[in-house]
Amino acid sequence: MKRIALTIATVFTLTFATNAWAEGATTGNNGEAGIESSSVRYVRAPRFVRPLVEKWISEYAKTHSGVEFRLASGPKVKNDISLDIIVEGGSDNSKAFSDKTVYFGETALLPITARNSEASRLLEGKRLNSKKLRQLFFINDEDDDDEQKNKVFEQLTVYSGSNSASVGNAFARSYGENASSFRGRRISGDDLFLNTALQKDPLGVSFNALSNIFDLDSRSLKSALSLVALDVKKEYQQAFSNQATLDEVLSVIETSHPSSVVVEKIGASYDGSDAAVGEFLAWVLESGVAFNHDYGVLNLDASIAQAEARKIDFILTAQK
Repeated sequence: MKRIALTIATVFTLTFATNAWAEGATTGNNGEAGIESSSVRYVRAPRFVRPLVEKWISEYAKTHSGVEFRLASGPKVKNDISLDIIVEGGSDNSKAFSDKTVYFGETALLPITARNSEASRLLEGKRLNSKKLRQLFFINDEDDDDEQKNKVFEQLTVYSGSNSASVGNAFARSYGENASSFRGRRISGDDLFLNTALQKDPLGVSFNALSNIFDLDSRSLKSALSLVALDVKKEYQQAFSNQATLDEVLSVIETSHPSSVVVEKIGASYDGSDAAVGEFLAWVLESGVAFNHDYGVLNLDASIAQAEARKIDFILTAQK
């Protein structure tokens, strides 16, 4: 099956900042206490991939003592050495293209409602394909022969994220739309708030990244959520039901590539000037990706993963 191609407006940022720029300072550029040296890098990551990045940091520290990586909490500052997490296909930020990009995995976005809600009841058994998903989520003036399904969609309220880091930007571009084309309401803040909005509106429908939909410990769908049924082959329907585990979903998407699932590569883009960052990314590609599934991130196809490893080797060689 042909996977939906994403062209994204969202840029996710991992910021690596050092304390060396703040002369005489005893706190880092991100407002966090730290030693006054260039041995610290602060990592900025969006919520849906942050647990994976935290795991990278803790595991990397066990074998690499020269440079310490920390998860940042404050705003990005002017002199940060930046490494942007992006989704392949494009961005309103041209910097994402001028920098070197190293892909480490893929993200999948699934449509959701609240468990046992009226929206869940109205969509039950409809098994939506890409065309119907587009009609559900976006303003569409095109005529459609299936008036009954359109009437069902009109009863529902779509919730999407409104900030630049929301996965909504990627979801919209995958259908050739802008984020402004979403029907319904825009929710500010983290995409986890989309889940909260659904619980407050029995007619609400949205979408989210796998790590925001599934409990990473139990591997089950979060108890307050329900997956919208997708038009997939019969043998894959269990993997997109409320009884599915995260590991089932990851396996089916990686091996079968259902066309109704929005999937795209995610990677780290940076200017290649910081050898410490390059070495960290080399470790991510060699060892860090082993944790992808644990945190709801899809693995790259083997040939692509090999190409990314060669890319970072080239970057590190150029830095010497």
